[in-house]
Amino acid sequence: MSRAAERLKLLINHLDLDQAPARIRAAPTSAPALSSSPPQRLRYTDDTDLLTPEQRLFYEKNGFILIKSLVSEEDIDKFKAAFERVCRQEVKVPGLVVMRDVAISKSEFVPDQKAVSKLQDFQEEPELFRYCSLQQILDYVECFTGPNIMAMHTMLINKPPDAGKKTSRHPMHQDLHYFPFRPADRIVCSWTAMEKVDRQNGCLVVLPGTHTSTLREHDYPEWEGGVNKMYHGVRDFDPKLPRVHLEMEKGDTVFFHPLLIHGSGMNQTRGFRKAISCHYASADCYYIDVKGTTQENIEKEVTDIATRKYAVDDGITFKDTWAFKGRLVQGERTSL
Repeated sequence: MSRAAERLKLLINHLDLDQAPARIRAAPTSAPALSSSPPQRLRYTDDTDLLTPEQRLFYEKNGFILIKSLVSEEDIDKFKAAFERVCRQEVKVPGLVVMRDVAISKSEFVPDQKAVSKLQDFQEEPELFRYCSLQQILDYVECFTGPNIMAMHTMLINKPPDAGKKTSRHPMHQDLHYFPFRPADRIVCSWTAMEKVDRQNGCLVVLPGTHTSTLREHDYPEWEGGVNKMYHGVRDFDPKLPRVHLEMEKGDTVFFHPLLIHGSGMNQTRGFRKAISCHYASADCYYIDVKGTTQENIEKEVTDIATRKYAVDDGITFKDTWAFKGRLVQGERTSL
């Protein structure tokens, strides 16, 4: 057995996987190679010779891992320029959903328009979608999905300065609530900071270890200032659960499991806070029927929006909305 595998075995024997971390430490972008397979107890990652034993155990225990300086400043600046072109309505992108904040009336780029809070489904915008195909991103994604990789859900988040109604918050939620495909353990999100992200401008907040639980019931939170469209949150959320604030620098990237409970706080600065993300799934994943499950409410909302957007009768299914926008980024498209 190799030294790396021996070290992994030793760590497993001594690590209490049920204990949450006191703080988050970023992982380096390179790691020693593993020359043999680890014990089968590791269920959430594959051995691709990239993640160290310590990194794999951290993800196993916590459901996320932060990688420093993974995306170059040059690439991020190009993504930001593409975002600005969309906001200025200089380009029209098929399938793109431009979401606006319910309380912010001042846009960054277009006078007399509400602020753009998110671009969703940018798979047809070549420059933005290039993020999903960056090799350094896919190398890490493969550790969680395997070699056949689909880019399923794309977002550029533009958290606006809060107008005093706390609408810039994102409720604590699990991403799997939005996805009609499984298994959950072969889905992962990459989320890259496009500038410095901290508690002042509303960094991500995660509840370590919640990825080992089940999908919870979600709905719109009853917030006094209102809530943005599609911002569902976990019902009966316990605010006393231990949490970690992921403060990041430009280019840092966090990878996390779709059952990990997470959200973000208010943007208490005067500027907009930007991040770009993609949810990936193994092409070997399969669609499920969510009828009779806690996902029925999001299914109805998504299909109602799609029916109005494409001006068709009740013929669009929840599965259709995902199959339409999924794109193969590595390997073979086997199922999704």
